[in-house]
Amino acid sequence: MSKVDRAFPFKAVIFDMDGVIVDTEYHYLDELRAYARELGIQVTEEELLGTVGASHQDFIRLGVSWLKRAGVHATPAEALARYEEWSTTQPIDYAALLNPGVPETLDELYARHVRIALASSSPMDNIQKVLSVCGIREKFEIIVSGEQFEQSKPNPEIYLHTIARLGLTARDCCCVEDSVPGITAGKAAGLTVFAKREERFGFSQHRADAIIDQIPDLLTAAPAFMA
Repeated sequence: MSKVDRAFPFKAVIFDMDGVIVDTEYHYLDELRAYARELGIQVTEEELLGTVGASHQDFIRLGVSWLKRAGVHATPAEALARYEEWSTTQPIDYAALLNPGVPETLDELYARHVRIALASSSPMDNIQKVLSVCGIREKFEIIVSGEQFEQSKPNPEIYLHTIARLGLTARDCCCVEDSVPGITAGKAAGLTVFAKREERFGFSQHRADAIIDQIPDLLTAAPAFMA
């Protein structure tokens, strides 16, 4: 690979996790369908698809709403605890859901002296578990969870916070997303947004600056944005 081929126009890449690092979104939809059946409630496909890329806070509110429909009044903490207890019966093989080429791409970015961060709406304990199981936890310099904020994506605060922790400007960084809330947050934070192509859930990725088919494609797509 020549020096020109190895050029990369950003000092840091901030990755989303679900749908980008690991292909979990489809699995989570199946899990939510099963949970709705467990509660004995009917949910529409539109309602389920609306959870893709949703913040942890929105997910908790959904849990409260579903329990209410099932005739159970619960606080947000109680709703979350009930879902988490149920989900322990639904184990996920995160390593099997690792998207192709992710470790190799992270290694290549490191070799090019590009800093690597992660900003996910998922809870921190889930983030740490996923990255550890996939054997890539140590590849991320900074890890930020949406539960650290009053509202995560599409609010840009999670990205603004991550950029500040990197000590860089938005122009120095790009992010890799897949969902509408994530793309919206990245654009609102002033980042160049690469979207990993996702066509299973019916949403548009048109607001992204570029769409890539696989994570390794970031290495060839990013140079087009060199000043």
